[in-house]
Amino acid sequence: MTGKPHRLVIEVYGIPGPQGSKRFVGMRGGRGVMVESSAKVKPWREAVKWAAREAMASVGMTGPLDGPLRVRLTFTLPKPKSAPKTRVTYPDRKPDGSKLQRSTEDALTDAGVWADDARVVEWIGAKRFPNEGDGALDAPGVRIVVEVMA
Repeated sequence: MTGKPHRLVIEVYGIPGPQGSKRFVGMRGGRGVMVESSAKVKPWREAVKWAAREAMASVGMTGPLDGPLRVRLTFTLPKPKSAPKTRVTYPDRKPDGSKLQRSTEDALTDAGVWADDARVVEWIGAKRFPNEGDGALDAPGVRIVVEVMA
């Protein structure tokens, strides 16, 4: 990598898709075929991958980050119509934050942000509603900050 950045910020807009369980759909060619349970995962991972590649290009990154990494993921989820409009509330229902993290980190690996997600030694995650709290976007999506720690 040339011009090694120590920090990469990526903003992705769209409805975050959790990577949940896979389900067995049958046998093909003597092998079991599994499919993702959530239809939201594939478009979400594609959105993250393209936003990551754009962010990498904008800072001149030509290869993956390496070494110990810190990742902060702030997911902004759609606010339910029933939620109070005049005070900050928290998305304490589905989707599960760890499943959102899994799908997003897999997309970052596919995009070439890091050599391997095993390089992540510290992670911070949050779920927010639009414009409510540190790191929240103004619409559904995720704000990702990846920092090299060494």
